[in-house]
Order: sequence, then structure tokens, then C-alpha cells
Amino acid sequence: MTAPPVRSRVDFDQAPLLVIWETTQACDLACLHCRAEAQPRRDCGELSTLEAMAMMNDVRRFGRCLFVLTGGDPFKRPDLLELVQHGARIGLRMGLTPSATPLVTAARLAELQRVGLGRLAMSLDGATAATHDHFRGVVGSFQLTIDTLEAARGMGLPTQVNTTLTRETMKEFDGIVELVSELGIALWSVFFLVPVGRGRQEDVLSAEAFEDAFHRMYDLSLTAPFDIKSTAAPHYRRVVIQRQVEERRKVVRPRGVNDGNGFLFITHRGEVCPSGFLPIGRGNVRGDDLVKIYRDDPFFRSLRDPDSFQGKCGVCEFRKVCGGSRARAWAVTGSPLASEPFCTHMPARWNPEAAPSPRAVRRLPVVSASRQGTALP
Repeated sequence: MTAPPVRSRVDFDQAPLLVIWETTQACDLACLHCRAEAQPRRDCGELSTLEAMAMMNDVRRFGRCLFVLTGGDPFKRPDLLELVQHGARIGLRMGLTPSATPLVTAARLAELQRVGLGRLAMSLDGATAATHDHFRGVVGSFQLTIDTLEAARGMGLPTQVNTTLTRETMKEFDGIVELVSELGIALWSVFFLVPVGRGRQEDVLSAEAFEDAFHRMYDLSLTAPFDIKSTAAPHYRRVVIQRQVEERRKVVRPRGVNDGNGFLFITHRGEVCPSGFLPIGRGNVRGDDLVKIYRDDPFFRSLRDPDSFQGKCGVCEFRKVCGGSRARAWAVTGSPLASEPFCTHMPARWNPEAAPSPRAVRRLPVVSASRQGTALP
């Protein structure tokens, strides 16, 4: 789940707007693009119920963040109801992104809503069952997704649809739009594939296809009955500004979260990362101060400093509203501060001939503990 289009006055140097917790890596689906490389069984190294509640208390020190339980599949944890109830009780805005499996029932959603769940997000990656089920790796996932979204709407629980655009799913863009328009959702979050986990670089859209998708999203945003935002594609904000200028409309400089900049990710083992697509651990909630990591860690601070960016991004006139995907830069080049590799824009100050020769980059350590340990039933 992602936050709606941001018009918040939150100081991202002091607090994230959005905190995602990977409750578990256990999941009954086998998605082709899975960031977490989800496994069938739970890891015994997961945060316990008490550890998770203590971590949520620390998150509350930032303020009333949007706090989203993701996975894997959060429904694989037997304490899910307790966790949602605790988060709502201490004042966090609670969201949930479950997998479309038989574990998600209308009765369980009603229980979660009763104890404080504020929004449900489901993934929809095709306009047909054949496309979506192939992408998710399980037959029947498409219909379960539709049924779950309709059940949530029936009980008044706000819903969100997440769609991952790849070279294949982009072919059904119009069909997906038609489908989500019928579902009564509050927000359509369009994810642009980051080649981490099981995601492959050859499945990422070309830079030109990114641009085409951005313009189609902007056109849709003028008439759609739901909000639209990009995820892992902050350069959509640049297109929004350019289109507003062309149309001589009042320019609204959209502010959104980016990896480590208004966004914080906690793994199922407690590692603190800038995002799930940028799994570079900078501490662990089991022994480190979560708030201090976000505010003071040098790596987090560099991700919030547009002047630290390299290449085109470092001189781009849109770097303060865009910043490029730090996760995709890392996944493709090995450097999280490198230029966004799938952007067609050429900044006025960019002179490739005068640019320094590419230097060797040292890939920062990936969180490795997340995929180790003994499985639980």
C-alpha cells in the first residue's frame, strides 16, 4: 500500500509519512516479480508479537504515520488481529496489503475493520484472470482479488488497487483501468517494476514506455473517480508539472515519498531499510533506535539530499520534486545515488561530454538475514 497523493506538511527530515512493515515472508502465492522472494513457510526469526508492538510504539514517536502491514502475506501471522488493534489503539493509521488467497474472508476483514483497520490494498496485475493469475503464480487469484475488493466496499472499508507495470502487463493498461473504475476504489497505485528479488531487469519498461505510461496516467487523472499515484517512479511528478505548464493550468508541485525520504521499511526480522526495493539495512529495531536511524543515519540523510545525487539526477531542475528512484538506480547500477536509469528527460544543465567518467561503485550490503533461519509451520 502507498500513501495517497501527498499534500502533507510533514518534515521528511524528521519523520516519514509512510512506514511499511514486512510482517512475514510467508505467502501462498508465487508472484513472478516478488520483491521479498516470498516462501511457503514462516521464518522463526520474525519479530514476535511483543517485539512488533514495541516497534509500532517507536513508529508512533514520529507522529500519526500511515502504517502498513505487508508481506509475504500478513494473513499468515496468527496475531494479525492483535497487531492491527494495537496500532490503531496507539494512534497509527492502519493499512493492510494481503495476498489474494482463501485466508482472506469477509468475516476476517470485518473483524479487522472493527479493531481499527483503515484501508485495504490488493494487487491487480491484469485485466483478465489469465494474465493476473499467471503473474501471481496461482490459478484463482484474480477472482479472489475481485471478490475481496467488493466485500470490502460492501462493508465501507476504503480500498486501494496496486498494479505493477511490466513489459507484459503494460499491454493491458486500458483494460486494467476499466476494471479498477468499476471497483469503487479510493486510490490506484501504479508500481513500476524494480528488478530486485524475483523481478528481472528485462521485464522493466523502457524509458520511453515509462514516459508513455506517465502521460496516460496524467490524462486519466483528469477524469478518474479515484486518485492515482506512481510508486517507484517519482519522475511521474516531473511529467505532471510539465503537463500543467503546457496546459497553462495552475502548477501544483506534487510532493511524494521516495526511498528513505518520507518512507521507511522494516523487514520481518526487524532490519530498518529505506524501502523494500532498497533492502540496505541500517540497523535493527531489536537493538537500535528506529527514530535515530531515520533522522540521523548518513545513508538515509544522503537519500533526502538532492545535491548528493549523481549524473543527470544531480543537475536536474526537477530533482527536488522527483529525485529519481533510488531503488532502481541501485538495482541497475549498484549505486543508490546514481541517475534514475529509466528516464528520458535531459536536464538543461546536463552535459554528457563534460561528465566525469563512470567510476567503480561499491554495492552497499543487502539485508541478508531476512532470508535465513528456520521455517515455522
